[in-house]
Amino acid sequence: MKKLMVFAVLTVLLVAGSPIFAQTDDKKKHDSEYYYKNVAIEKIYPYRNGYLIQYRRGLNRIEKAYLPLEWFTTSAGRGEIITLPKGKTWPSLTVYYKNGEFSHVRLYVHHMASHETWGTIPQNVNIDSQFENIEDLRLKF
Repeated sequence: MKKLMVFAVLTVLLVAGSPIFAQTDDKKKHDSEYYYKNVAIEKIYPYRNGYLIQYRRGLNRIEKAYLPLEWFTTSAGRGEIITLPKGKTWPSLTVYYKNGEFSHVRLYVHHMASHETWGTIPQNVNIDSQFENIEDLRLKF
């Protein structure tokens, strides 16, 4: 009877402990080649050549990001605008990188232009040069 009990306990331990031995140490299998950075948007300004995004850097600095309109076309596929549902969710900017290189960007915005994060750029202001030759987006923190 004692041998049967010892055998039963060893069997239970072997079955319960077998997943531990099945795990591998190969992290590369599970690591993604993508990573992202996400920041809350302070202001988003639509412009004829794209979007000017203001986001907070630290406690008291505001940084700017210029997102060309071409990124948001189907052929470029480097940008996506996602409309947030009604509620208290704050707009944000998410930048995706693949193997350390810029891949694409997602803007999570409120659809109502009356939301406090939407701003306007006066028509007499010309910032066209800020949207030229942009191939990369690196957020500052």
